[in-house]
Amino acid sequence: MKNTIDPSHFQFAFGYLSMNAPANPRISSRKDPKQARSAALVEAVLQAASQVLAKEGAQRFTMARVADAAGVSVGSLYQYFPNKAAILFRLQSDEWRETSGLLRVILEDRSLPPLDRLRKLVHAFIRSECEEAAVRIALDDAAPFYRDAPEAKVAKASGAGIVLAFLEEVLPDASSETRSLVGDMIKTTMSEVGKTFSERRPTEGEIVRYADAMGEMFCAYLAQVRRS
Repeated sequence: MKNTIDPSHFQFAFGYLSMNAPANPRISSRKDPKQARSAALVEAVLQAASQVLAKEGAQRFTMARVADAAGVSVGSLYQYFPNKAAILFRLQSDEWRETSGLLRVILEDRSLPPLDRLRKLVHAFIRSECEEAAVRIALDDAAPFYRDAPEAKVAKASGAGIVLAFLEEVLPDASSETRSLVGDMIKTTMSEVGKTFSERRPTEGEIVRYADAMGEMFCAYLAQVRRS
């Protein structure tokens, strides 16, 4: 996700993903790399996994294809990841961490007025969705294989506190229930609308105009909530 928000998941070994996959496969890495050489191997595996996912999609994502793309043996993969679910979840959790980091950098920047921060966040998010559409779509397709795992719930929740803290600043007189509703509305709208928009492969000008419009829509919504 580079410097934007912007993208984990699923079944066993060498076969294709099955729609009958267990709801909670093991998705934690076997171990963290301790040496520079091991860290470089894991990074190469993750880069290769991202490429395979974007090219082949979730249904054709296998350990064998990742190993081939990374130029390593399948056995090397199993030193760090118990299955392809763990590799894919690592891609998704890295995306969530980067998203949380971006939320923090933008929404906690007190040098800008709150609504300017929100507009900036919308632009960053929409651009990220468009730049990473292929990988994100594939990760979305694979979501049923990891979304109920405890690790996924913890990772995905990491940005919630940042948004709520921002809304406490913007809506100091609103109830916690109202701020929670507003946060859910903004996050859900950004996610769903951003996904649909990015799949159209928009031009740079379209991205800017779309993000401007969405940002203004959110600002008008907050102003209405503040008056109510």
